[in-house]
Amino acid sequence: MTKKIICIVALLLTLPQLALAIRIKDIASFDGVRDNQLIGYGLIVGLNGTGDSDQTKFPVQSLANVLERMGITVNRDDIKVKNVAAVMVTAELPPFSKQGTRVDVLVSSLGDAKSLAGGTLLMTPLKGADGQVYAVAQGGLLTNSFSYGGQAATAQKNHPTAGRIPNGALVERELPNVLADRSQLRLNLHQPDFTTATRIARAVNEQFKAGVASCNDPGSVMISLPDAYQGRVVEFVADMERLDVRPDNPAKVVLNERTGTIVIGENVRIDTVAVSHGNLTLLIKETPRVSQPQPLSRTGETVVVPRTGIKVSEESGGLAVLREGASIGDVVRALNALGVTPRDLIGILQAIKAAGAMQAELSVI
Repeated sequence: MTKKIICIVALLLTLPQLALAIRIKDIASFDGVRDNQLIGYGLIVGLNGTGDSDQTKFPVQSLANVLERMGITVNRDDIKVKNVAAVMVTAELPPFSKQGTRVDVLVSSLGDAKSLAGGTLLMTPLKGADGQVYAVAQGGLLTNSFSYGGQAATAQKNHPTAGRIPNGALVERELPNVLADRSQLRLNLHQPDFTTATRIARAVNEQFKAGVASCNDPGSVMISLPDAYQGRVVEFVADMERLDVRPDNPAKVVLNERTGTIVIGENVRIDTVAVSHGNLTLLIKETPRVSQPQPLSRTGETVVVPRTGIKVSEESGGLAVLREGASIGDVVRALNALGVTPRDLIGILQAIKAAGAMQAELSVI
């Protein structure tokens, strides 16, 4: 019975560490394995009178060029349409995308179109940063919105001048395989940290029974391909990225004064400090009055006499003592006892940091 209790206690003590373990693939990525941004200029047609107006010149020029490529010659000055809109088309090409696969595209209006709902994107080449065409987009646009109106009123839902085309781009050019024929790989951490990088290298070395991993800086881990995996890079990556590592996060407090949002990390600790808080309310009310001259008076005139009322009220604040080594839960409970609001809490945390009692980084965004 005693052995069972000891085993249960030991298991419970290891549960927090197991819960914090994260796969390597979720906290790091290999060098060169990333998305690539694509962009292109195109035309949306088939709009219900909600396209670009005549004041926007480039859609007319683009439409004339499209018609000329199809063998139709038109005078650009005679083109007056409201069912066409010029748009920018963007997409992200995932790594290892093969020719013939499809990716989603985002379409955004360039001119003064009122809505792109119901439109169709004409064939649009999508280029990368090197100027090469990697995909071609075309298809019906989904906006999940509308915009209708008359001379006196309008009705609008969501954002009608931007939308998506699911699987709207066809990949025409493949990216080079950055993992092919490589004997050494570099693993880049999403959040550089000395401790996390060291733990990743240690976990890889323990798994493959060799000193194949080393870290020269907190942002990356260099990994040499083991002899048993020569010519099998994909299999090695699959086995390695499944390893569990417990990342180490720095103590940090993030404040957003515009929205009153406060995010406090788990490792934040407070030294012994006493906090007092009180609310000061100032009410200023202007009630101007009109002063009239006496009846039949020839020298008097009507004037406005200002009247200002000021009322000051201050709520008494309690005193809370935060003991040394207090955790985030202790801080929240103590400050909630004072009845502070999130915006008041921002000022209190800044004051605690200024007093040198907060052992954490304070970031204001």
